[in-house]
Amino acid sequence: MFMGLALSLPTAIAPHLLSQAPFIHRTGQLDVRLAVSDEEIAAAQALRYQIFYDEMGARPTAAMQRERRDIDDYDAICDHLLVIDHGPGGRPHVVGTYRLLRQDVAAAHRGFYSASEYDLSSLIAQSPFGGKLLELGRSCVAPAWRNNATITLLWRGIASYLDLHGIGHMFGCASLHGADPVLHTAELSYLYHHHLAPPELRARALPENHVPMDRLPAASIDTRAAARALPPLIKGYLRVGAMIGDGGFVDRQFNTVDVFVVMPVDRITSRYAARFGTGDAV
Repeated sequence: MFMGLALSLPTAIAPHLLSQAPFIHRTGQLDVRLAVSDEEIAAAQALRYQIFYDEMGARPTAAMQRERRDIDDYDAICDHLLVIDHGPGGRPHVVGTYRLLRQDVAAAHRGFYSASEYDLSSLIAQSPFGGKLLELGRSCVAPAWRNNATITLLWRGIASYLDLHGIGHMFGCASLHGADPVLHTAELSYLYHHHLAPPELRARALPENHVPMDRLPAASIDTRAAARALPPLIKGYLRVGAMIGDGGFVDRQFNTVDVFVVMPVDRITSRYAARFGTGDAV
C-alpha cells in the first residue's frame, strides 16, 4: 500500500521502467540518465510544473493545469536528462531535469525553441566551422535537491552527451525571475558589459520583445553586487565560460526576463571539465 502511494506521486517512476536503460553516472542514491519511456518524460514534466508554475508563478494553459504537467510540442523531439533519487525502499522519482535538442534534430523538425525569442542566424551560420549545436532548456531541480550533488550529476550527464554527439556549442535561454526588466537593471547591465558574446555567437532578441541590456554605463555598476544577484544557474554557466547574447526577452507566461547564453565547449575551463567530465560512474 505504501509503495502504491509512492508511485502515485507525479514525479515517481516505476522501478521496472528504469531497468530498461543504464544510468550514465551515479552518486549514492542519485543517478543521471536519459529518459527512454513516456512515463519518465511525464515525471519530468510534472517536476517542471511544480517548479515553474507552482513555485515561480508561470501561467499554465488549461491543458497544463488539468494535467499538472509542463507540456509543449518540443518534448516529443528532445532528449530528456533526468536525475533520479532512488531513495529508501526502492521508490525512485525525478528530482532534476534538462531538455536537450541537437541541431540535426531541430533542423529536421521545427527548429530550435530559442528561435521564438532570439535571432539565431549568426550562431547557426558558424556551426559548420565551430561544431554542432545543442540547445539546453527547461532546467529545474526540486527544492530539497538544490545542492552540489544534484547539479554535478546534471553537468556530468551533459558532459557525456556532448562527447557522444560531438557538440561544439551549447546554448539556451536562462531566466531572471520577474517580468519587469527594471527590476534587473544591474544584472542585465553587468552581463552586457562583462560577458557579451562576440558577433558571430551573439544571438539578438527579436525586435518585438527586445529589452536593451546596457541600461547602466559600465563604470556605474557595482560588479560584485550585480554578480551576486544573478540566479545560480546563470552563475554556473558563467563559471564554465558562458557568454551572453544581445538583449533580454520578456516572457510573460513564465514571469521572467530571459537572456541568451552560449557556451563554446572548448572554452570550458580545465577545472570544470575535470569536475564535470565523463569519467567512470560511481
